[in-house]
Amino acid sequence: MKPYICSTCGVQYPPTEHPPEICTICTEERQYVSPQGQSWITLQEMRERNFKNTIQEDEPRLYSIHTEPAYAISQTAYLIQGNHFNLLWDCLTYLDHDTIAYLKQLGGIDAIALSHPHYYSTQVEWAEAFEAPIYIHEDDKEWVTRSSPMIKFWSGETLELSDGLTLYRLGGHYKGGAIVHWSQGNEGKGVLLTGDIIQVAADRNWVSFMYSYPNLIPLPASTVERMASTAQSIPFNRLYNAFHRVVAENASQSVQRSAKRYIKALKGEWFST
Repeated sequence: MKPYICSTCGVQYPPTEHPPEICTICTEERQYVSPQGQSWITLQEMRERNFKNTIQEDEPRLYSIHTEPAYAISQTAYLIQGNHFNLLWDCLTYLDHDTIAYLKQLGGIDAIALSHPHYYSTQVEWAEAFEAPIYIHEDDKEWVTRSSPMIKFWSGETLELSDGLTLYRLGGHYKGGAIVHWSQGNEGKGVLLTGDIIQVAADRNWVSFMYSYPNLIPLPASTVERMASTAQSIPFNRLYNAFHRVVAENASQSVQRSAKRYIKALKGEWFST
């Protein structure tokens, strides 16, 4: 019995004798099955290959974690050192002894919070390694592929995890799509970590919003307007996405400006082509 991992999205399933026939995450319209077909791997097989996690300090008390060589979606996870409370924001598929030892030197992990299902990865392995609860919005409960008593489904629009660390349900990309506000970050100016619920554009002065990024399906204007309204109520100056892109300054204004541009484009009011 092995807990197989989808090679395309990196999400782990409960132990079975044989690999699952399909990945429910990848066969849904927001993701995709590899053109080479469905394939599977295990965490043990990854450990036997040349994978490693690199950890770097991006700003005081904020560390980014990334797997090399790039694997599956290749997202970045973050460790936020709050007030006597360390939060792992989003998760990676790869986990090994070196990663565990390094993060324990930084104070360990008190909780794990997820933005949306594409980054559930091997979250149960991480939770068990650090004895940390996993926080997922209940609106995305149906997408959990490997259940665990470590998973805590939260409800409503906000959840304060600790002093200065608050989850917000923003929706959009997924109904339960969440972001985390770290009020002490950026020298007290506030940091928003968004996964790809809010995506940083190639031009770092702008962000965007999508129902599906790989399949290029936009969100309705009304949804983006609601997301921007919620974000406007949160005080932040800097924004990190899931791919180590950063809006370094005036990020709140960038979100509002970007939402207005997105809505105008959908309504045919921004350009003619």
